[in-house]
Amino acid sequence: MAVVIAAPASGSGKTLLSLALLAWARTQGFSIQPFKVGPDYLDPQLLSAAAERPCRNLDINLCGEAWVSKAFHGYGGSAELALVEGVMGLFDGIGSSETGSTAATARWLDLPVVLVVDAGGQAASIGALVRGFRDHDPQLRLAGVVLNRVSSTRHRDLLADVLQRLGMPLLGCLPRTDALKVPSRHLGLAPAHELAEPTERFRRWAALAEAHLDLEQWQPLLKAPTATADPLSDCPKALSPARPIAVAVDQAFHFRYPETGELLERMGMPLLPWSPLADEVLPKEACGVLLPGGFPEQHAEQLSHCHRSLNALQEFAGMHPIYAECGGMLLLGQSLSDLEGRVHRMTGLLPFHARKGHLQVGYRTLRPHRDGLLVRRGESLRGHEFHRWQLTEQRRTHDDKTLWDIEGWRTKQQSEGWGYRRIHASWIHLHWASCSTICCRWRDAIATTVMPSPGHL
Repeated sequence: MAVVIAAPASGSGKTLLSLALLAWARTQGFSIQPFKVGPDYLDPQLLSAAAERPCRNLDINLCGEAWVSKAFHGYGGSAELALVEGVMGLFDGIGSSETGSTAATARWLDLPVVLVVDAGGQAASIGALVRGFRDHDPQLRLAGVVLNRVSSTRHRDLLADVLQRLGMPLLGCLPRTDALKVPSRHLGLAPAHELAEPTERFRRWAALAEAHLDLEQWQPLLKAPTATADPLSDCPKALSPARPIAVAVDQAFHFRYPETGELLERMGMPLLPWSPLADEVLPKEACGVLLPGGFPEQHAEQLSHCHRSLNALQEFAGMHPIYAECGGMLLLGQSLSDLEGRVHRMTGLLPFHARKGHLQVGYRTLRPHRDGLLVRRGESLRGHEFHRWQLTEQRRTHDDKTLWDIEGWRTKQQSEGWGYRRIHASWIHLHWASCSTICCRWRDAIATTVMPSPGHL
């Protein structure tokens, strides 16, 4: 079956509850598959660490309903237990709609929902809130409520009475404590690698579940779905011989869907981890480079001194394909401002300077200007944008290789990105595994490049 962990709003405690359940399951020896609704990269890192298996995103807006079903049943069926952490408030979708929301995902997968409510400063008013969420959509099955930030035994008893009058099961009460909070930063939760003493945190989260959740009621809700086919079983034909791909993997670059690497591996393009932040040269056997998003702005000064890495990218760009999105694109510019506004030199392959700006977030419709490394003129694709940095570009001319026009909910259409024969660079995140066209074009581009010689780079 599995269950969706939802809430009236962000910050209510969805992630804390999810982490507690995952940590508890592992201490009991259960395998458990975590999922996350939406395009999030940071929450899944924490969920993956707690579950000891990769979290999978369920994103109807970005990947489509068919992929979401295939991913949920395929990955979820490989474990004993499963849970889905929602995104934002239960009914929050694109703009003011419910499109792609946690509720839409729960309906599509026919899953029950547990509502996490921040009970701080509330008593009888909880009844109005829970009743509203229960009755708003008769198609949703609200399996119960978990109350967060409960201040005392008396507070808990008051709230339990209110829910009992509604006939709503109370599945747990989490105490008000800062000791169990998950640290945050400027784009959301802190990455998993920044957690201090992770083993001790997981132990405490598991203890939180043991002490404050009704685990007897939870266990049937967490039962994993029936197994179906491997989501990547129909992946495109593999290259022969294999052609490895270097992928930036370090504290500056770590926003990547796990299915991307798994898919490329099956297509004969195994990933070679490469750390620009450690000033590593590119692996000599690499036939292409993936530069995923992350927080390069946090490490801009250190990156500017990584001359071997930057020079290797400059040399590589003329011969082999490079795919860069969001933070990965920032490595290719002329300069990058750090969190304090100090400017640092980057690779210099693209004509822009990057500095802190306003938050840009949302799904985007993408219409390519021309045929490029992964896209073709006349197509329409879907992607997601999420960043606080902005680009100051050198003046574009009529022959500049602008990648595409992008447009989202109540955002004006604008031209964005760079689309060269060997470079795809954009703010936009794509989900490769749900779009075989992207994967096939990357494979074909890799297949037509000259294999690196043993002494290359």
